[in-house]
Amino acid sequence: MTVSDTRLPEAPGSPPDPPASPGWQEAARRWLRSTSTGSSTVSVLMTAVLLVVLFGAGSIRYENFGYPQVALNLLVDNAYLIVLAVGMTFVILTGGIDLSSGAVVALGTVMAASLLQAGWPAPLVIVAVLATGSLLGWLMGLAIHGLQLQPFIVTLAGMFLARGICFAISGPSIPIQDDLFTAVAINVVELPGGTFLSYGAVLALVVVAVAAYVLHRTRFGRTVYAIGGSESSAALMGLAVGRTKVGVYVISGFCSALGGLLFSVYILSGWSLHGIGLELDAIAAVVIGGTLLVGGRGLVVGSLLGVLVLGTIKALIDFDGGLNSWWTKITIGVLLLVFVVLQRLTARRAGSAS
Repeated sequence: MTVSDTRLPEAPGSPPDPPASPGWQEAARRWLRSTSTGSSTVSVLMTAVLLVVLFGAGSIRYENFGYPQVALNLLVDNAYLIVLAVGMTFVILTGGIDLSSGAVVALGTVMAASLLQAGWPAPLVIVAVLATGSLLGWLMGLAIHGLQLQPFIVTLAGMFLARGICFAISGPSIPIQDDLFTAVAINVVELPGGTFLSYGAVLALVVVAVAAYVLHRTRFGRTVYAIGGSESSAALMGLAVGRTKVGVYVISGFCSALGGLLFSVYILSGWSLHGIGLELDAIAAVVIGGTLLVGGRGLVVGSLLGVLVLGTIKALIDFDGGLNSWWTKITIGVLLLVFVVLQRLTARRAGSAS
């Protein structure tokens, strides 16, 4: 035995030598593989890369596509869908679904237009629309949790209810001529370089920021993720499962009503047939943004990027006047399938690794 092979005995109670810490690259890779937040981050990065690729391809193919205002118009033209996707993110993170969102958007436009036409002040109209959407979400959440009904069936009933109320209020389109709504629609927030954002787009970004804070910095948000991961485990840990499940549908109803207000400002009218299929666009944006349909994993910023991806696809097709608008639906369907398959492969890899 050589001197180098011998080791002095450790003193009693002395701590063991710390292991050599791996490099930050390896530590980051381990974190991404081992945590749901990390896997969500990877999905969001994939969506961000897709957005950059699509926008870069448009800038190369079309002369004016690369202008900064074109990118900002993605926010301006899709502000209502961004808010809708935020509410849908909360629901899907718990493993639920909300099929009533598009109908609630239509209900918001019809309520706003009809109440303004009846002489109600604009602030009171806004409160009434938001309260109605929140109430509908609360009722659906109570039915889902209290009666243990499937979210698909309950929100489908909510969709028919909201759409029916729209037609009960008014069948024809109602123009909006209120001064406040018109001012919000016309005025913009000036940005450097001659660019601008609408007030609706600014509000949508504020909603995203608030939602991100709630999901990642509050007990309510942590409970949302816990329910999506395992509702039974969340209940065993003493978390407020019932209150949280009802709460996410209230948030979704509120966001749908707010999306309806933004949509009514965007087009200055209310109509019972507005928002048909809009809930599917919101679901597609959330899934493309990296949120798992089974719940438990996802980031609200991913839903924002998902909406921007959908908006970029629509913009590309608009710039190419020769393409039929149905190519938008075809492209979104292909993207949705690809991201669902990638989510399944990622889940299987995570399961085999554990």
